[in-house]
Amino acid sequence: MDQLSQLHTGISILEMTYIIASILFIFGLKMLSHPLTARRGNAIAAIGMVLAIIATILFHHKDGKPIGNVGFILVAIGIGSVIGLIIAKRVKMTAMPQLVSFFNGMGGAAAALISMMEFPHVSPELIAKSGMANGHVLAILLGLMIGTVSWAGSMIAFGKLDGWIGDMRIKAMKYVNLTILTVLIGFIVYIMTRHVQASSELTPLIYIMFFIAVIYGVLFVMPIGGADMPVVISLLNSFTGVAAAMGGFLYNNQAMLTGGILVGSAGTILTILMCRAMNRSLLNVIVGVFGGGGQTNIAAAGSVKEISISDASILLSYSKKVVIVPGYGLAVAQAQHICHELDKLLEKKGVEVKYAIHPVAGRMPGHMNVLLAEADVPYEQLIESDEINPDLPNTDVLVVIGANDVVNPAAEDDPSSPIYGMPIIKARDAKNIIVMKRGMGKGYAAIENMLFFNNKTRMLFGDAKSTLQNLVNEIKSL
Repeated sequence: MDQLSQLHTGISILEMTYIIASILFIFGLKMLSHPLTARRGNAIAAIGMVLAIIATILFHHKDGKPIGNVGFILVAIGIGSVIGLIIAKRVKMTAMPQLVSFFNGMGGAAAALISMMEFPHVSPELIAKSGMANGHVLAILLGLMIGTVSWAGSMIAFGKLDGWIGDMRIKAMKYVNLTILTVLIGFIVYIMTRHVQASSELTPLIYIMFFIAVIYGVLFVMPIGGADMPVVISLLNSFTGVAAAMGGFLYNNQAMLTGGILVGSAGTILTILMCRAMNRSLLNVIVGVFGGGGQTNIAAAGSVKEISISDASILLSYSKKVVIVPGYGLAVAQAQHICHELDKLLEKKGVEVKYAIHPVAGRMPGHMNVLLAEADVPYEQLIESDEINPDLPNTDVLVVIGANDVVNPAAEDDPSSPIYGMPIIKARDAKNIIVMKRGMGKGYAAIENMLFFNNKTRMLFGDAKSTLQNLVNEIKSL
């Protein structure tokens, strides 16, 4: 009787801990919506996860027996924590999208492995009662398919973001992907309609399904070009959340279920919002026929015009409104601090300075705010493209620092361009344009930028950090 009482007490503590962890997840996610509270929100959500892990190890029981292999679990947690800490400490801000993709893939892989391990052990009593067509089996199969696709797709996305995997654009790809997706759904239907004594009889089909899901994950990400990668990463993130939720159903784990639902729903909503912002179709994301790399048909006409540090400093100092468009080049040069010094210096001279941020496009969507917050740029100075575009005709000088695709007029002018239809920061509407770049290299979408040849544009070549430092020194001497 004492053992039974202790067991019920343990279950009660476990369930209560899961509820607390779920609440912490929700509060943490809510706080991530603003830069000033994001760090605290991340810590709160992490505390919820730690509580859930500890409670599971201490109080989880199956068939009246406590959890086993605790030593191996602790060793695995220790190794994973050390590896994660080292990666987090060493990763550069410019590699943050790759890191997000990699970690997301690991979550999908974990969900897929859970399904592969659980399928052969579906309760014979459950099969005898309802056959293979039950919620438990469906959760396993969905977790396997979605988790595998998320893992394989995320690894391809990681490679594409890191530059060692290119695009594979075939016109018939959408039909190939839809066929493979139909086959995967067919496998689920076939397995759930079989009459067997034990699920282990169908285990070979699970492995075949796994390999087909890997192929689908690879093929649906491969055609996607650089300009559209942020959207597919968000979609893959939602896949991982859904796969984790399937694991929550399997183990009746409220914390795992809540976390998976939050990630899945947030990722899905973000994907839809990003698709709308990029003028893309969600269906096209799924079947892998996004706009991507390639060349625009607009030939670069004319020659670029350069500006000296001295002339640029005078132009900025005697302006009333200046808008800065930060990009990947700014992040690579780690020039955010000196850029903030420039805007403070201009404001002391009575110049109104704002930062134009494209919320979803570019190589570091969503991370540019973090980069500038690291330099203590006030959040109020960061204005999204939709809000700042109407004010650009009244802007005296627009300074592009290492950005490319997000200010490329081809998105509006060239129907053959892979970024055509993508909303951009309408830099060419400003009265004067200064573009800071190392050279005339193309952006992540690998297309020419006609803004550089605009009559109002002046190029200021050089490393962003040293160029900004020289500009600051020149303005101080005026």
